[in-house]
Amino acid sequence: MTVTSTDDPLRGVVAIGGSAGGVEALSRVAAGLPEDLPFAVLMALHLPEQGPSVLAQIIDRAGPLPAVAAENGATLEPGRIYVAVPGRHLLTRDHRIVLSNGPSESGHRPALNALFRSVAVSFGPRAIGVLLSGVLDDGVLGLAAIRARGGTTLCQSPDDALFAAMPSNALRAGVVDRTAVAADMGAVLMGLARRGSSGHAKSTDAYLELENHIAMTEPLAELDLQTLGPPSGFTCPDCNGSLLTVADGYYRCHIGHAWSADALLSARDREVQGALLIAVRSLEEKSRLARKLAGKAVSDLVRERYAALAAETEKALAVLRERIAVAVAETGASDDG
Repeated sequence: MTVTSTDDPLRGVVAIGGSAGGVEALSRVAAGLPEDLPFAVLMALHLPEQGPSVLAQIIDRAGPLPAVAAENGATLEPGRIYVAVPGRHLLTRDHRIVLSNGPSESGHRPALNALFRSVAVSFGPRAIGVLLSGVLDDGVLGLAAIRARGGTTLCQSPDDALFAAMPSNALRAGVVDRTAVAADMGAVLMGLARRGSSGHAKSTDAYLELENHIAMTEPLAELDLQTLGPPSGFTCPDCNGSLLTVADGYYRCHIGHAWSADALLSARDREVQGALLIAVRSLEEKSRLARKLAGKAVSDLVRERYAALAAETEKALAVLRERIAVAVAETGASDDG
């Protein structure tokens, strides 16, 4: 492994994120990064909050740049890759890594929107966001933040992604400057380094600063979020609190959990499936109990009543199982696993 000299000045930060299919995409990007890349690279993937991750080791073996698991307070250096760890947002402030236990976003910590917003706030036109393979739409609002602060946004070509929904959603939202296959991202980044900043109009949206602050807070920190927007009529899947409408299709609760409309819908699908499974268990137990009572009945009338109840329950159980099979088939492809 060749270690790039840290004597060169930091020209900017590249934030790269993915979800389903992201390990392969991140590895292919890492393999194509040049040894003299003048940027620090932050990589995040939707990771389970519990348990260890070997993502940093995978990325380190994939290409010429050294990759390490991100550590809170580490100074950003050019030509190095800092990889997100489970259960923490990967953020940056004052040219240092911030690992935050702040509110999850669309059910994820680390979240791509939080990462992209953070580099947008910290590096402005020297920030580059790259969105890779994945489902749903985490990262789309973050790319918009990078563009608003004068940075540059890229996404993996949908045809090159194992799961095309995430880059396709970014393209539909109009927040992508350029697409490329994962293996060519290194060459694109070097071209950007030679060219300089994108020249996008720079925004000073105070709300972007607030959202970055929310991501950096500790759990249950006191946040004045009443002014974010009107009540949405929906509840937060994380805490069951009321969600406020921050923007069209984007919500936050009073604790700070953030949800896009697509992610919220997916969470409701999982809740419905969970409730249906509980109903299956209850119906199975009801049927067994009714059959048991019918077998112990002392009269034909009582036996027939319990047998009829069991038959009715088993009919409902068959219908419910069929409905669950359909629901799983319809929503399984949109689950990060």
